[in-house]
Amino acid sequence: MRRLTVFALALALTALASACAAGDNANTSNANYANANRANANANVNTANVNTANTNRKDYDPNMTEADYDRKKDDFSRRAKESGDTVGSGLKDGWIHFKTKAALLSADDLRDSTINVDVDNSNITLRGSVANAAQKAKAEATAKGIDGVKAVKNQLTLKADGATGNANNGNHNGNANH
Repeated sequence: MRRLTVFALALALTALASACAAGDNANTSNANYANANRANANANVNTANVNTANTNRKDYDPNMTEADYDRKKDDFSRRAKESGDTVGSGLKDGWIHFKTKAALLSADDLRDSTINVDVDNSNITLRGSVANAAQKAKAEATAKGIDGVKAVKNQLTLKADGATGNANNGNHNGNANH
């Protein structure tokens, strides 16, 4: 049995050696395994991002009344801070922040964007990234359409070549397998 196993391994190695010149196959099973794990990890991160975005959309109901918002404003204020947004102390800053976030999250073209909304004395600053110039313009127009907004400063940047915002999202394997 042992001789048969050794013979089978030798035969397999001979077949591999004849299929590839020495040094042509720099790709190892460990590298393939690492690429597969990286792809799975990125898929999990992307799923988490989608789930978070869906939760935000649900929580930021664009039809919520100001009275309903007032009952939950402490929760929304906490969420704004956790997401990196700032809300000033102006009388309507919290309400304007909520309405702007709700409008941006419900806009179809902006769902995959990463937009932070800062509000200070009814002035909005948009920060983050969008996929293209049309989305940047749409985000600004959306923010300007919120009642009570005095001005909108658009500091949004464009993502490079369709990047998704997740590092290492692509796996590049330039090795030839023979």
